[in-house]
Amino acid sequence: MRLATSEQNVLRHRVSPPCSLRTALERGVRPAVGFLNPDDVLKDPHLTIQDKREILSSWASDASAVQDEPHLRWLLGTVEPVPLHEVRAALTRLDVMEAAHVDRAHSQRGRRGARAAYARGEDGRDM
Repeated sequence: MRLATSEQNVLRHRVSPPCSLRTALERGVRPAVGFLNPDDVLKDPHLTIQDKREILSSWASDASAVQDEPHLRWLLGTVEPVPLHEVRAALTRLDVMEAAHVDRAHSQRGRRGARAAYARGEDGRDM
């Protein structure tokens, strides 16, 4: 796998990726090829919430920290580093998205159960 990070970007930003792909995989970092920023991860319709959490957590990890720039994270497969606060903000938004998803699922199950009870005559109606 070739990283999206080019030598030109490394020279332009005067920083280097925190480690090689092999080292990152050994550390449990999940590369994020094709994402420019954490919001792109959140918007990807092909990823599950768990996939998004794994990618963002890898991005926030110290294993993705830029040497001598602890406020920056450079996840393997991304074009350039991003501020850690952006990754943390995306994780917070993901928590909100997940909570809303769980609430919707519980609400739908509750409505289905109420409809089934109504159909069986178990809703307190006098028959």
